[in-house]
Amino acid sequence: MAPNTANAPVRADFQGDAGATAADAVALLTATRAGTRALVAHLAPAELEGRYSPIMSPLVWDLAHIAAYEDLWLCHRRGGRELLHAELAALYDAFETPRERRNEDDAGLLDAAGANDYLDEVHARACETLEQVGPGDGTILELVARHELQHCETMRQTMDIAGLLPPGEPPALVLAAGGSGAEWVEVEAGPFAMGAGPAGFAYDNERPRHVVEVDAFAIARQPLTNADWLCFLDERGYERRELWSPTGWSWVLERRAEAERPVWEAERAARARAGEECLCHVSFFEAEALARAAGARLPEEHEWEKASPRLAGRGLVWEWTGSEFSGYPGFRAHPYREYSEVFFEHGYRVLRGSSWATHGRVASPTFRNWDLPERRQIFAGVRLARAS
Repeated sequence: MAPNTANAPVRADFQGDAGATAADAVALLTATRAGTRALVAHLAPAELEGRYSPIMSPLVWDLAHIAAYEDLWLCHRRGGRELLHAELAALYDAFETPRERRNEDDAGLLDAAGANDYLDEVHARACETLEQVGPGDGTILELVARHELQHCETMRQTMDIAGLLPPGEPPALVLAAGGSGAEWVEVEAGPFAMGAGPAGFAYDNERPRHVVEVDAFAIARQPLTNADWLCFLDERGYERRELWSPTGWSWVLERRAEAERPVWEAERAARARAGEECLCHVSFFEAEALARAAGARLPEEHEWEKASPRLAGRGLVWEWTGSEFSGYPGFRAHPYREYSEVFFEHGYRVLRGSSWATHGRVASPTFRNWDLPERRQIFAGVRLARAS
């Protein structure tokens, strides 16, 4: 049985930390799992097994997927052990079983009890594995822990759609006093070292660090608020074709024909009355249109990263950029192509920063999130930019 280390200190980054011990690694896994358990503790089995959106997995799939990933990378590839349930490998592989398949009646998913047992069994053997072989250079340990933390945010997206978030969530996304979306930060032209350096953990798409020549630009100190969105509504923004890209306008027309709306969409107008709350659940198409309506544009991701130390409101919502997701010059897939490379140059747009639901271990100024431009389930908002 894994030792009880839920309250043990957790190191900030294991990669390259020669002093990290097996006990340190177990403490990280245990604290991470405790957070996952707390997230879903208020849900009944039927709620975990429910299907709430064709673009989101049932929560019970996410839970079992977390277990399968941990077993594959820590127990099997790090520890050399056979998979606990090899027959489940394809079912809980994100590419072998796409989201639409996970929502089908005959998908064959584990029920809530089965998924919870799988989590417990894998956690115990992962801790045993770490006690036997240690964390190594920390790469696989960080990969597994951060994967679980990212899925906790994904599950919060699903829970938000279904109206099942834990009590107290989402928090009020209130911006700091002083400054507004209309207050601009001027950023000088010049070279900028973009991306993660060689030390510590980073995902493959954050590397290699490279120099980018940046023209002078201005960026809003804070993201847009619900009050800004209400102004957009009052000015009939969803009816003004000139504010939208061709694909964005097609998206608007399709949305008008839809009969169903997620819970959070019905609530957004009510929450908007607290005008200084940060705007959330915005698609890339909407972000573009909101920027055009303000006589501005979205920042490119190199602009966002260069300006990030001077920006307020980071961590409330992800922020769409104008950049398509692709690899940096000299990109090398690591440790597997499916984390980043298969998404490059397929229309996915980069989001930067983090949201209220992002764990601090994941968030960094170089972290790159991405999603399709029509997606609104992500906790995403808008920060404006313009030529200086």
